[in-house]
Amino acid sequence: MKDYGTKIVAGVTPGRGGEEVHGLPVYDTVKQVIDERGPVDASVTFIPGPALKSAVYEAIDAGIKFVVSPVERIPIHDVMDMVQYALKNDAKILGPGSLGMITPGQAALGWLGGSVDWANTLFDPGSVGVISRSGGQSGTVPWALKVSDLGISTALHIGTEPVLGLTMSDVLKEFEADEQTKAVAVFGEIGGNLEEEAAETVARGEFSKPLVVFIAGAWAPEGMRFSHASSIVEGGKGTAQGKIKALTEAGAYVVDNPEEIAPKIKELIQ
Repeated sequence: MKDYGTKIVAGVTPGRGGEEVHGLPVYDTVKQVIDERGPVDASVTFIPGPALKSAVYEAIDAGIKFVVSPVERIPIHDVMDMVQYALKNDAKILGPGSLGMITPGQAALGWLGGSVDWANTLFDPGSVGVISRSGGQSGTVPWALKVSDLGISTALHIGTEPVLGLTMSDVLKEFEADEQTKAVAVFGEIGGNLEEEAAETVARGEFSKPLVVFIAGAWAPEGMRFSHASSIVEGGKGTAQGKIKALTEAGAYVVDNPEEIAPKIKELIQ
């Protein structure tokens, strides 16, 4: 993150206060960072799952309004508590289970992009926002946009847990307000109701820019585990067919494979 250009002010590890890592000071608590360095925009919680709730609460209690959690295997009740606590304190959580987010040429939070060289290879500055439900495929759409001479405004992996902080609908509203973003591309999946909620947001007029979506896993039978816990189809809910129907009726465009996303967006914005 530091090498990519993100303005990191400090790290926090209890018991390691006073040390330095990559030239950055380490503190025992988040409050100490705020007291000594001033307001902080975001916290990234590289921490084992069972300890995540404590870290998120500490960041929010210190006044930080955006927490990125690239952590998996969190107790589900912990996630529910964290999401509710964030809402109560006007804060936002990306994840849990999110690889993070990147704004090309400016900053990265989490480990989306991997190395600086790899991030520079995949993510070019542009005007298309990218939301991915797949961590492993988070670079697929940005790469397709890059080779089509489009580029991206910001890309993010929304997370893998059954309960998430920021939903796809929430992110669409952020992109709606972002002047740089002219269209949004989504790498979706079966399971859950994120895409259906996104369709409702479009139908209500809360997102009005071109939206192009690919739904992975359309071949998977009901009840089959596909990728991660948030993409299991159960009880007839979360099917590819249901998502495609909802999105299409709302006015979004659904494509059959990721290679069709960039040409469709180019057609819509030109």
